[in-house]
Amino acid sequence: MAAATVAEADPAETDGAAAAAFTDLRDPGWNESQLRQYTFPNRQIPRLSHTDPRAEVLINNEEPVVLTDTSLVYPALKWDIPYLQENIGNGDFSVYIAENHKFLYYDEKKMTNFQDFVPKSHRIEIKFSEFVDKMHQTEEQGGKERVYLQQTLNDTVGRKIVVDFLGFNWNWINKQQAKRNWGPLTSNLLLIGMEGTVSVCPSLSTFKSVSCCSNHCQIFFVDFENPDYDKFPNFKNAVGYEAVVGPGDVLYIPMYWWHHIESLLNGGVTITVNFWYKGAPTPKRIEYPLKAHQKVAIMRNIEKMLGEALGDPHEVGPLLNMMIKGRYDHELS
Repeated sequence: MAAATVAEADPAETDGAAAAAFTDLRDPGWNESQLRQYTFPNRQIPRLSHTDPRAEVLINNEEPVVLTDTSLVYPALKWDIPYLQENIGNGDFSVYIAENHKFLYYDEKKMTNFQDFVPKSHRIEIKFSEFVDKMHQTEEQGGKERVYLQQTLNDTVGRKIVVDFLGFNWNWINKQQAKRNWGPLTSNLLLIGMEGTVSVCPSLSTFKSVSCCSNHCQIFFVDFENPDYDKFPNFKNAVGYEAVVGPGDVLYIPMYWWHHIESLLNGGVTITVNFWYKGAPTPKRIEYPLKAHQKVAIMRNIEKMLGEALGDPHEVGPLLNMMIKGRYDHELS
């Protein structure tokens, strides 16, 4: 199973009637002691049948939802470590090694611009059998070090994995793509995390994610265990959205939502398959008022443009502050 949490600052209130209809449905087979506890409040992400009209409303409103009965990756429900080790093939896999349970995402190419940056994890390319051996060695040593596999499913996988992959419910997911005008499918990621690991996956990009888990995990951003309120003052107002994602469940993560995956404590290895889609192309006719995700897209594009024009990411913030000060900041008070 997996527990998912996405966080936002100053969230818009959910309609009262709709909120009352979404009860706290949690899967059996785990308990609260397996979840890390944080200081901010959490709302439950609704768990609904994909045929429930409320699921349609949530997805159309760019809100997360767990769909319980799509059979999207039904053939992969048998993907445990022995099965994968026997059938995954002899290709190289991207494996990350961290000094503790936190795997903080960073863009390796972009971070070369920051001389003082010290990554908390590093990547190696090894065979799947070597990853399994390293995972077992880490478990036996009982230390803080953790390993995490993140690999795109490609043409190096074995025949049985190909057969399983072709058996996914492509009819359903392709209909969702066409119906919601998503962009192309960019990748299917296989993610394997040891129990208790945290993998930060910021969705501040033009992607939508559909995740399907076959064991236990949980989802977030910032360092929730030790939040730096000086650096992230608005995090004091953060509200999380949380769900436990079980075998075969599909978690829809809207574009631009921060999230991270946290394998449950004492919950065993978590195996997940992600479907990453590009966002919808820009419509020829813009409808106003703009939606929240469209405003975030504008913010990110402006930041990217300024960073490229200035040549130094550190100059973006001061320039934006200079633009606002005395002109727009009075409207924020």
